[in-house]
Amino acid sequence: MPGITDSTTRDDLSPAGIARENLTTHESGAPDERPVDEGADGGAGTVRLLDPDGVRHPSPEHDRWLADVDGDDRALLQLLEDMVVVRRIDTEATALQRQGELALWPPVLGQEAAQVGSAHALRRDDFVFGSYREHGVAYVRGVAPVDLLREWRGLVTAGWDPYAVNMATPQVIVGGHALHGVGYAMGVLADAERDAVAGRDATPGRDATAGRDDGTAAVVSYFGDGAMSQGAVNEAFVFAGTWSAPVVFFCQNNQWAISEPVALQSPVPLVARAAGFGLTGVQVDGNDVLGVLAVTRAALHRARTGGGPTLIEAVTYRRGPHTTADDPTRYREAAEVEAWVRRDPIDRFTAYLRDRGVLTDAADADVRDVADRVAAALRTDLAASPTPPPLSVFEHVYAEPNPVLEAERDAYAQYLAGFADDAAGGAR
Repeated sequence: MPGITDSTTRDDLSPAGIARENLTTHESGAPDERPVDEGADGGAGTVRLLDPDGVRHPSPEHDRWLADVDGDDRALLQLLEDMVVVRRIDTEATALQRQGELALWPPVLGQEAAQVGSAHALRRDDFVFGSYREHGVAYVRGVAPVDLLREWRGLVTAGWDPYAVNMATPQVIVGGHALHGVGYAMGVLADAERDAVAGRDATPGRDATAGRDDGTAAVVSYFGDGAMSQGAVNEAFVFAGTWSAPVVFFCQNNQWAISEPVALQSPVPLVARAAGFGLTGVQVDGNDVLGVLAVTRAALHRARTGGGPTLIEAVTYRRGPHTTADDPTRYREAAEVEAWVRRDPIDRFTAYLRDRGVLTDAADADVRDVADRVAAALRTDLAASPTPPPLSVFEHVYAEPNPVLEAERDAYAQYLAGFADDAAGGAR
């Protein structure tokens, strides 16, 4: 693993900072000769363990990362429950925005498998940097549902304590957080070097899913296909590849960057860009929760143990609007949406669990009951959330007093006082 604090290690770097054998391999370590053909929902090079009808296809290369899940009915039901709950949170949030309770909301409908599957691959000591749409990841990490909404109601500037769940609060600047993720990952390397010099084991323990040494903590940076065109994301790829940073870039290719189709952004599959930066590239069917879980676990293991960063392209679909301020009927056809409805991630996984006998009517009712209770609590908790004083927006902006900010605060206070004067005058 290249050093981060000793500049002399730069002379020892192979191209892009990762072992040469990792430049052309996937999880199994065997050369990947498969063609990458993105098509509508991924092509021949796409990892898919569950087809749209819920039929499970064996894959020795990927099944080894699912050994604990395949034999645990409760774990399988938990994946389903989390996807159903996330969809219900999203449905409630969208309705709340339409009812005037939220200023804006970015729906996640259709992307539940990509988020829940990848989030279940994470360890507690891993850290996540997400965009504004990673509601499913945040829920799995332990963020309270109401905390997903408070920022969109204008009650807080950040919805949760990042260090309580090891996930940064949502980043609205498209792609900017990819650099944050690499910076954090480089810090992980620096800590590991320091611990090695001091003779300490930075992360003792073994990987429960693969029986291998855990290595360091890892970082996942989530973004969409639109962010792949941002300079910050490509700069993050450069730094990650050069330093072999323990980071996984998780691109949810939901086909539309607001109104711009992915084919207009890139003449080649997005995953094909990985090789140019020296990253391992993996394309997965983003509506297959088991496939996503497997490839993310493999990528995280590779990151932890010095194998370098990975770009995962999860091919999925944003069935709703970009945000509730968007009208997708202006730029895409209903037939396209319907085609992706037939690939629904929850329906697919439900069919698989039904076929296995895991999802009984009683189990299904339990899952729906959990979703109902979460939705009811979400509305109650949001209504009970206190509205902060208007001038609190100026708090915690700078660590030290700032005259410009103070002047702005005073001007805003005078503006607010004018409303009180008007009200007093009307009362007289």
